[in-house]
Amino acid sequence: MADPTPVIDDLRAESEELDRLVAELSPEQWALATPAPGWTIAHQIAHLAWTDHSSVLAVTDREAFSREVEKALAAPGDFVDNGAEEGAGKPPERLLADWRAGREALEEALRAAPEGARFPWYGPPMSTASMATARLMETWAHGMDVADALGVKRTPTDRLRHIVRLGVRTRDFAFGVHGLPVPFEEFRVELTAPSGELWTFGPEDGDERVTGPALDFCLLVTQRAHRADLALEAVGPDADRWLNIAQAFAGPPGAGRPQKGEGA
Repeated sequence: MADPTPVIDDLRAESEELDRLVAELSPEQWALATPAPGWTIAHQIAHLAWTDHSSVLAVTDREAFSREVEKALAAPGDFVDNGAEEGAGKPPERLLADWRAGREALEEALRAAPEGARFPWYGPPMSTASMATARLMETWAHGMDVADALGVKRTPTDRLRHIVRLGVRTRDFAFGVHGLPVPFEEFRVELTAPSGELWTFGPEDGDERVTGPALDFCLLVTQRAHRADLALEAVGPDADRWLNIAQAFAGPPGAGRPQKGEGA
């Protein structure tokens, strides 16, 4: 069984990097619009704080988390936006403090989780490592939105390997959520890490292949960039179709981002 410590450590590092980006923002900057329609920087951090809180409940209090799931089922199209809206209405210093406290509580809960534990979620149950990976993916993706709003270019790190692995593992989910038949054959995926290392998945002789920069793959599967703006290449019809529908997050298909120059 995989040791979850490395991904928990990387989740902490990813959160701290985003924290440094927002810690000294003015109230006006917290209100800046991000690429997510209707969401300011405050909404982005509020969403992370809200999801961290839900994650803590999933790990430590299943009954309380079940009540959260009931709320989500009662308002399936609104509960995520409602959570972000509520948090975004707080004063920035309070929102920042809540986010910090929540992610610290989640880290403690994940590190204390017994080996082999599985936790309920809005989708399938998750292991400790899977929960930490999902939180890292969201922290990175929403951090990209914050950076875009501030006009900041972030330096990618090899922490992306966790998001890459999640993106590869969710291939079948992406096909299924779009109502498409799941390919029988495993794809070959070859991606170049920020460090220059080559990350590979699937059989070397696979007919269906995806290649390119790991950063671009992460932008694709988190739907932070349009495929046409990325240097990813697909060989084979199923691999090509995957790059049009890939998503590493749970829930219905996302709207994605428009191609550069096309507008929202």
